[in-house]
Amino acid sequence: MDLTRTQDQELIAATARELLAGRAAAAGARAMAADPAGHSLDLWKEMTGLGWTGLPFADADGGAGGEFLDACLLFEELGRALVPSPLAASVAACGMPIARFGTPDQRARWLGAIAAGHVATAAPLPWDRPGEGPAATADGSGYVLDGVATFVPFAASAENVLVVARLDGEPRAFWVDASEVTPRPVGTLGLDRPCHVDVTGVRVCADDALGGDRAAADAISLFGAAAACAEMVGAAQRVLDLTVAYAGERHQFRKPIGTFQAVQHHCSDMAIDVLGSRFIAYEAIWLLSVGRDASREVATAKAWVSEAYERVCALGHQVHGAIGFTQEHDLHLFSRHAMSAALAHGDAALHLDRLATALDVP
Repeated sequence: MDLTRTQDQELIAATARELLAGRAAAAGARAMAADPAGHSLDLWKEMTGLGWTGLPFADADGGAGGEFLDACLLFEELGRALVPSPLAASVAACGMPIARFGTPDQRARWLGAIAAGHVATAAPLPWDRPGEGPAATADGSGYVLDGVATFVPFAASAENVLVVARLDGEPRAFWVDASEVTPRPVGTLGLDRPCHVDVTGVRVCADDALGGDRAAADAISLFGAAAACAEMVGAAQRVLDLTVAYAGERHQFRKPIGTFQAVQHHCSDMAIDVLGSRFIAYEAIWLLSVGRDASREVATAKAWVSEAYERVCALGHQVHGAIGFTQEHDLHLFSRHAMSAALAHGDAALHLDRLATALDVP
């Protein structure tokens, strides 16, 4: 595994950081989170114009011919700036499973639309309630869906939803036009604006079923969890940077609080978590990028990074003191994001269970 960035990858990350610099947490995240769409439509147009939405897809599918790892550099920068965006939902959770399991016609239609800037989102089965979620029934030449998909990110602005439903007890993914479903916004602790999506009575044709088995449905959570890890790495790095800067600026007893050993150790512990998160996340991302089985590595990364990010925020609060808990301070937003991101595509406990299964633990 070689995670040394190429010149192109350095340019991707630098361009993203420059674009998002003016939309950092305090300046932009609050406004975007309050927007009915849940994100900035103007920023989305800029992302589309820069080719971000098609970055990891093949040229033949309307993309830029990059890799999944390239896209994760963008997700990391979005996390660093704490900018709510449907980029990961569209590109990672929807686009990558389509790229891997879609027919040539599906890739041409669906990936072409995503690359062109159509917002798509994925609605996996609820990981915390086994046996619940939408169901699908074969009906003539197609399928009929029934049920409600819960906590679907950016469903209010999506043009398509990749819905996972149980068909004969097995998860299958179906490409659904958003005009056929009814999204209902749900208030959460996070900065995004998820919706419950009612798919009852929605009919889809056979050509709108992705893949011939559950592998495509599983890939939604696999790529989605890896993208969430990249985003959390960027956010945790930003919390570390904010905390180190504050430790140098805040004075007590006529000297910076960063001169006190307790504060130094807090920052060091934060740095260890950030570095560990970065390496474990990008190992999984790299394996996915080169087409290898990464189910064990993704489970390992999601379990570790989810808890590490929350630890980083907790120590950041220890250093900042009371000011970090105020509504106006950026750290408050990162802490909310940490708790929300930890649940995306399964919490740490779920991924620890998956890792134990992969290890054949009795």
